[in-house]
Amino acid sequence: MDYRGRYPAPLRQLSMVIDGMLAIGGLAIVIIVFVNAVLRGAAGFDLSWSLEVVQFLLLWLTFLGCAAASARGAHMRVTEVVSNLVPAPLHWPLTVAIDVLIAVLLCSMIVNGVNISAHTWAQLTTVLYWPVGLHYASLPVGMSVTLLFHVVNFLIDLRARKSGVFAGSAGPDANDWEDFE
Repeated sequence: MDYRGRYPAPLRQLSMVIDGMLAIGGLAIVIIVFVNAVLRGAAGFDLSWSLEVVQFLLLWLTFLGCAAASARGAHMRVTEVVSNLVPAPLHWPLTVAIDVLIAVLLCSMIVNGVNISAHTWAQLTTVLYWPVGLHYASLPVGMSVTLLFHVVNFLIDLRARKSGVFAGSAGPDANDWEDFE
């Protein structure tokens, strides 16, 4: 289910900015790799900086992509296990427990990502002399934005549950195949 229509305007704008960055970054990767392959094959040389730029873009796009998926509620969920093995009254408490566990995991990744980034900031890449910590900063930044969307999605679901109208199309306990987008 796509939560973005339920977000306040700043979060919708943030989601759109991330989507734009993903599109531009993905296109940049394709162009750089293609041009570098053509130059290597046709002219016998390559762009020395291309590997570092593509690595940088891939790291940042991976973690921002996680945030974009969280904004859409598009992370894969396997609902058959819960639907078939867990009694219906326990579905909501299990959902809450899983959401809390995910939030704790995201917080752990943020803290560890900040530490890794800080410890590697003084190291420089070999061609462009960028701080290596800038590469690793993609983890805490991406996970922070993912955590923001995760918490907002949880609050939207919580409010919908209290009002009796679930954000999904068939209710919180539905075995909905649309979860597998």
